[in-house]
This record gives sequence, C-alpha cells and structure tokens, in this order.
Amino acid sequence: MFSDKEEFKSEFKSQLEEKLGKTVTTASDFDTYRALGGLIREKINKNWLKTDQGYRENKNKQVYYFSMEFLMGRLLGNNLLNMNVLSLVEDGLDDLGLSLSELEEKESDPGLGNGGLGRLAACFLDSLASLNLAGHGYGLRYKYGMFDQHFIDGKQVELPDYWLSKEFIWEVRRPEEAIEVRFGGHVSSTKGENGKLHFKYEDYEPINAIPYDVPVVGYHNETVNTLRLWSAEPTIENTVAKAEKEGEFGHFLQHKRSLEAISEFLYPDDSTAEGKELRLKQEYFLVSAGVQSIVQSFETLGLPWSSFPEKAALHINDTHPALVIPELMRILMDEKGVGWEEAWEITQNSVSYTNHTTLSEALESWPVGLVRSLLPRIFMIIDEINERFCQALWRTYPGDFDRIADLAIVADGQVKMAHLSIVGSHSINGVAKLHTEILKKREMKRFYDTFPDRFNNKTNGITHRRWLMHANRPLTSAITEAIGEDWIRQPGQLTKLLNRKDDLPFLDRLHDIKQKNKIDLSNWVQETQGIAVDPESIFDVHIKRLHGYKRQLLNALHIMHLYNELKSDPTLDIVPRTFFFGAKAAPSYHFAKKVIQLINRIADVVNHDPDVNEYIKVVFLPNYSVSIAERIIPASNVSEQISMATKEASGTGNMKFMMNGALTLGTMDGANVEIHELVGDDNLYIFGLRSDEVWDYYRNGSYSSKAVYENDQRVRHTLDQLIHYSPFSKGETEFQEIYDALLTYNDEYFVLKDFASYVLAQKKVSQDYQRKRQWNLKSLVNIAQSGVFSSDRTIQEYARDIWDIQRVTTLK
Repeated sequence: MFSDKEEFKSEFKSQLEEKLGKTVTTASDFDTYRALGGLIREKINKNWLKTDQGYRENKNKQVYYFSMEFLMGRLLGNNLLNMNVLSLVEDGLDDLGLSLSELEEKESDPGLGNGGLGRLAACFLDSLASLNLAGHGYGLRYKYGMFDQHFIDGKQVELPDYWLSKEFIWEVRRPEEAIEVRFGGHVSSTKGENGKLHFKYEDYEPINAIPYDVPVVGYHNETVNTLRLWSAEPTIENTVAKAEKEGEFGHFLQHKRSLEAISEFLYPDDSTAEGKELRLKQEYFLVSAGVQSIVQSFETLGLPWSSFPEKAALHINDTHPALVIPELMRILMDEKGVGWEEAWEITQNSVSYTNHTTLSEALESWPVGLVRSLLPRIFMIIDEINERFCQALWRTYPGDFDRIADLAIVADGQVKMAHLSIVGSHSINGVAKLHTEILKKREMKRFYDTFPDRFNNKTNGITHRRWLMHANRPLTSAITEAIGEDWIRQPGQLTKLLNRKDDLPFLDRLHDIKQKNKIDLSNWVQETQGIAVDPESIFDVHIKRLHGYKRQLLNALHIMHLYNELKSDPTLDIVPRTFFFGAKAAPSYHFAKKVIQLINRIADVVNHDPDVNEYIKVVFLPNYSVSIAERIIPASNVSEQISMATKEASGTGNMKFMMNGALTLGTMDGANVEIHELVGDDNLYIFGLRSDEVWDYYRNGSYSSKAVYENDQRVRHTLDQLIHYSPFSKGETEFQEIYDALLTYNDEYFVLKDFASYVLAQKKVSQDYQRKRQWNLKSLVNIAQSGVFSSDRTIQEYARDIWDIQRVTTLK
C-alpha cells in the first residue's frame, strides 16, 4: 500500500498526470475523483488476484449469493477504510488542497438496488470479505437504477436514474468470460441406447451475458471477494443471424435494444404482460449466467459431480433467483450426463433459500404459459420436480388432497417460486425470530410440517464498518477511546460501554457528538432543500421504502394531529421536533404515491405557518439513497420503526439507528422484538398491537375502523381534514383515496387502531428528551447492545449452519 502520506501524494499526482494528463490545479473535481479511485483500484487488484487464485488452488468451498439487488452505496470511502488508509489519504489530499469528503460526493450511488433486500446483500458481502470467507455476489448490472425521484407540486415524479452516465471506476469488464443464455425455442427428446432421454434445445434466442466484476474489500486483511454483475449484450453474429432468418435487416437496432432491456432497468413495471415477461427474463438471465459460470469454475477442480455441494453453496436471496434450482438440474442432466436422482441430490445439497417476507404479493408466481413459452426446458424440469414432490406427499399423506394442492409448486395455472425454493433447498431461513416463527407456525406451516429440519432463523445484521465506522467517525473514536479497539473485530464487545453508564463526561460527549451531527445535517438540508431546521429539536426520522404496511401514513396523521393541537392552543408546551422522511414509492403503487403527496402537503402547510413552524418542521428528502442515509442516521434522535405487527420480516434500518444511538419508536414487529429484548422497556418506545392481537383480528374479523373514527375525536377531526376544506385538503379531493382506504375499506394496516397508542408513545418521547442525561444514557444502552446486530454475527451463523464454510487463513 502506501508507506506514508508522501508516497501517497507522489503516486496520486502521477496518476493524475499519466492517466488523465492533468495536474492537481488543472483537474476537475471528477478528474480528481477518477484519479484517486483508479489509484486505489490498482492497489486492490493485487490482493484481488491473489484471493481468486488462492481459492482455486486451495480448492476452498465458495458461496455464491444470488440477489436481484445489491445496494452497495458509494465505495471510495468504504474501500479506504477497509484498506486501512483512510486517514492517510485524507491527510495527503488535505496537503494538496483537496477534500476527501468532497471527492466522495462525486461518486454516484450504484443503481443496483432499491431497499432493505439489496442493502442486506451489500452488508453480507462486506462481512464475508472481512471475515476471510470465500463468498461472492451474483447480480445484474442495471443501466438504470430504480428511478431518480423528484417532487413536483408534492407529487412523486420518476426520471431515469442513469447512474452509469459517468464512469463506474470499480468495475472490470470481462468479455472473455461471456456466457450464452437461451430463451424461447422448443425442446425435443430422443432415447439413447441405454434408454436414457436426451434433450435437444432448438430455435432458441441466444443472448450474451457479459460479466462486470466489482472488488469487495475485506477489513484490514488481504481478502478481496467479487460482486459479479451480468449485462445483456447481444452479439453482432446473433443479431445478423436473426435478421437473415426473418429477412429484415432494418430492425437491427430495435432487436438490439430489446435484448439489452434485460439488464436495463431495476424492477421493470410488471403490471403488463410485456413487463411480466421482462421480469422473468431478468431473473432467468441472472440465474443461468451465474450457474453456468459456477459450473465452469467447478469443472477446473477435476472433481466428480458428487463433490459439487462440497465446493459450491448457491444461496437464493428471496424468490427472485429461485430458477437456480431447475437451471442447475438442467446443466447437470442435459450437459453433464448426470441422472435425475443424483442431480436432484446435488442441487438440494447445494442450494439454500432466505425468505424475506410474509406478504403474499412478494411471494412470486408466474403463469404456466409464460414459463413454458419463454423457458421450455426449465418448465419441463419444474413440472417434473412438482410431479415427484406431489407423489412423495401422497405417499406420506395419502388422500390429503388439500395439503397436496396447498404445497404444489405448479397449481392453478401458476408456478409458485417460494414453493420451488423450499422444495429444492436444504435450508430455508427467516430473518428475525418473530418472522421465522410466523413462517413455521402460520404462513408456511405445512411446509414446516413436511421439512421441519430445513427451517431455521438467521436474524439480519448490518456492517458496522460502513454504518458506524465510516458514517459516524466521531462516535467511533469515542467508543474506541472508552473500551479499546477489540470491538471493531468483535462487535459484541460494545457491551463494555455499559460500564460507562455512570460516566457523566462520557455521556456528555455522546450528546455533543450527536449535536454536531445534527448541525451538519441541518446545514446540508438548508443548502440542498432550502429548509431551515433547528438542530436543538428532536430529529424524528422515518426513512425506508414507502409501503402501506410500513405506515408512513400513521406518522403523517400524527403530525396533522400535532398541528391541530398547536393551532387550537398556541400556548401549548411542546418540545420542538423535526420530522424527516425519505422514501420512494414504486411507480405503479398509486396509494403509496398519494401518501408521499400528503406528507409533502403537510410539510408545505407546517413549514409555512408561523404559528407552528417554531415547534414542528417536516422535511421529505427526495431521492433517498445509501449516501443520504449515511448523513441522516448519525444525526437521528428517534428511529421510526412503526410497521404493522406481523408484516416486517426484520428490518435493518432499526439496527443502523440503534448502533448510532437513536432510540427506537416502534411496534413489536420484525427485529424490533429482539432490540426490545436487549435494551428493555426503559430504552425504547413500544406501542400498538402485538402479533397475536393482529392474528386474533384476522381470525374473528372484529376490527372496525369506523368505530375508532366515531369514538376518537382526534382521529375523526384529522381524517375529516383529508376530504373537507382544511389547510391540508384545500377543498380538493386529492386525498379521498386515503380516506376511503382507512374507513370504507376498513384500514388494512390498522393505522387507526394504533393511532392512540402511537400518540401516547410520542408524548413519552417528548417528555424523556427533556431529561438530557437520562436520554443520553438510553442512547448509550442502545449503542452498547447493538453489536449483536453486526452482519459479521449473521454471516458467521450462515457460514456455520447453512453454507458449511470456514475462514480461509492462508492464501497462496
């Protein structure tokens, strides 16, 4: 690496001059960023090559983590931290009149994910490399991210997120390792001399999958794993051949564009038949390219196919990559000559599956006709898997038609991807204790009854390197000075901070760090949004994907209620509070977009009313991203985790806030339950229905939102303001849909039922915040107990219990 900052400065200036033909004084900020990133990438390459060669030569078992999302965030600062040169580079740049933080701003957030699913995958990759575990990510290289979010008249407007418009300096294109993926066509079969069927795939459409590799740098070690992103890039030969076959050369560009669309957009709208086909194409494209490349790597080891599960673990992150199962079967049988029984045993022993949700809408299923026409051989294999599975169920549960129909992979004209994932895997895990119990006892009970040994829990985690050490360096320094450095390698040792509970100067220091972070965020909000916020106010933060079950609407209704209280009693004693929101709504999710519009309307009313804006402010930050989260979370006092109980599988935002000393205001849902177990009633704010109460309402159907409306004057007044003339409705009918969802359609997510409890919890927050020392102590307890939520702990559990991999201690 660099022996000192003088050596760094020399190499950095050489990089500018030799690679870009610029000097420190003539280079633009982006030139400077490119030069720095290029220099760091060159330093990474040596260990990257060494790691890859070591895995191959040592024949280490490797994990391949398939995910449609990898929400990596900016990589420059994180790579510098993990390479142990962050301070050195920062000081060297400062000597040259440059700012590392300003250069980091020149890097785009890679548009490779949307929310918690993708951020979890990114944290897992960081932990795999940092723990010296052989594990890699397999995803798609989307040309456009989710979308670039803008607000016009308070409404969400989606513009293309062309994050690749500037060079992505961390990737390496490897066209020599291209894989052919096939769509459409038809399959014929012939019997060989031994009676074995041989399948021939004809008239298919071939598409080239080009890998782009991104290094994943381990913390203070020499391990550099790989995030491999596949791009759909049609070849000239295939395109010309298609044109010749169809006798039409004028559609060359149109055909080229249709193929490239496979890796063009993250989550294309699947509300149309064309959109559904594109989504399925994306999923198979990722799976086929990935599995083929893994098989090719295995073959270089010269081992029998029965050894495949001993050398490769293929992990399905949610149901999107479920086609890993039939694709591995296809390759083993059709291309490698392995019989069905052996191929099935190899596949099951190699594949594991993480379920991330209990929401039926997220448990994918595809029309049989679409799968059969787009992936004919894959459908044949799925159909055979289903037939054999149903026969096995019949032998175990003879005559139980309901059970077999309920568990079938192919049923009612649909291919059920969660069912395929369960049947074809040796491990199925939930992502928080409560979530896993819901899967076992309710949502997947019959599968659990059938395969009880396969189900297990792996509570999610976050990488403390990015979310504490990089995002909150002052707090990191304070922790290290208080308890030493061992916590960095062993985050569980953060509990040593509990010995500082009576250390008043240390508690004051925590407060000062939080306050400085709040001032920095306030300045940034003023600069970027033109909104002045009071850093002395409570920073109450709700940042996550916009969805009904996450209940941003409950938060919004409470703010309306606070506004009403202040307007009716200007002398009301209220602790000033700033409400921050950050969220994107899926383009086709109309209700979620209405909630965004409502929050922005509330912000407009509140922020411009001199009677209340000294006490409450509302800030909805557009285009929420990892880099924005890194600004907000260290400055937060209150972490809004208010999903309806039973709906949030785990959450990871709750862990990031906790680790940075914010107090959770939440329901007993997801990992909130485990946070509560660790910190106790006194150090967070729990409200609302519990999961058993929710299930009781589901069973007996006794919930009436209209009864709440009629019996709670606050609820009635607030809801009426949505449709009757008020500062929020302005006499329009914009929010009739929200009103109807809560009353006409009986409030699917129990927003009104939990309203009173939420208001009480918010009052308790205000009361406690005024007692600074006690609040700082609560903050300390949360930080001290957050180590268990490091993704290092999670990955160690996956490695031990699911993947059966060991730390690689020596790399040749």
